[in-house]
Amino acid sequence: MIGYQDQLLRWNKVYNLTALRDPDKVLIQHVFDSLSVIGPLGDKFATGRTISVLDVGSGGGLPGAVLAIMRTDWQVCCVDAVEKKTAFIRQAAGVLKLPNLVSEHIRIERKPPAQADLVISRAFASLVDFSDWSGMHVGSHGHLVAMKGRLASEEVSQLEEKGAWSVAQVQKLNVPELDAERCLVWLQQVGKYDK
Repeated sequence: MIGYQDQLLRWNKVYNLTALRDPDKVLIQHVFDSLSVIGPLGDKFATGRTISVLDVGSGGGLPGAVLAIMRTDWQVCCVDAVEKKTAFIRQAAGVLKLPNLVSEHIRIERKPPAQADLVISRAFASLVDFSDWSGMHVGSHGHLVAMKGRLASEEVSQLEEKGAWSVAQVQKLNVPELDAERCLVWLQQVGKYDK
């Protein structure tokens, strides 16, 4: 994990992968934040089988690279529309010897359906946009999950008005050293039985 953070900070000097420059802030606000979902996600998936993960709008690999480091049994694909960010993830995967981490330079709405077990985003878009653009990539027994700060009621209302997806569960996340709200928002297709 330290190797990933070092790579992120090194590349950030040239490619502006994150607005944060201070190593301690990167550790807390990016790495610890991404680590906070490991437990809740692990609870949903049986161990011993390969899980396909699509990290939408991954940027510098958050949370995708962190998931790949912590869960070597998961196959993680980080998708971003900015080529320099996907190039960084490819480089980091090579340097850190993470064969389970790949990146793809494409807009998520143009990507052919992925049939992923988990489609996740962190600080990517509103719930409506995230579900509109990414919902088609969720496999038949998969999950669509958004990492959020404070969940705005307006965002939930807009999602409900749209009518295709709804909020199934909101899990509070505990991020060490971070004095801010974080949550994991589990979405489900309206009319589809939640597996």
